[in-house]
Amino acid sequence: VQLQASGGGLVQAGGSLRLSCAASGETFRINAMGWYRQAPGKQRELVASISSGGSTNYGDSVKGRFTISRDNAKNTVYLQMNILKSEDTAVYYCNAELKLSIIGSPKDYWGKGTLVTVSS
Repeated sequence: VQLQASGGGLVQAGGSLRLSCAASGETFRINAMGWYRQAPGKQRELVASISSGGSTNYGDSVKGRFTISRDNAKNTVYLQMNILKSEDTAVYYCNAELKLSIIGSPKDYWGKGTLVTVSS
């Protein structure tokens, strides 16, 4: 299973970007999907997550500005980022908790990350 993220780039403060992450390969079930970020010198932090049923959770710093969504038919999660700030600059990582087969426990999988740079 691979998670392929796309959509990062350079944007001015106040602008918008949309990240996408698609899970490829054979999976039995995908539970929660989400986005984390890591800025230079800081720990990785939760940006947003979404359950298979659509329940969402956001980090405090992005509430009201970012929106997470998913397309279960495409095994894809999206992150719409609006009103971007310089402090949003980070590498954004896609995460998915999934099961490869009917047996066993779900495990976390990570994408390689996509860089978002917000210029002030």
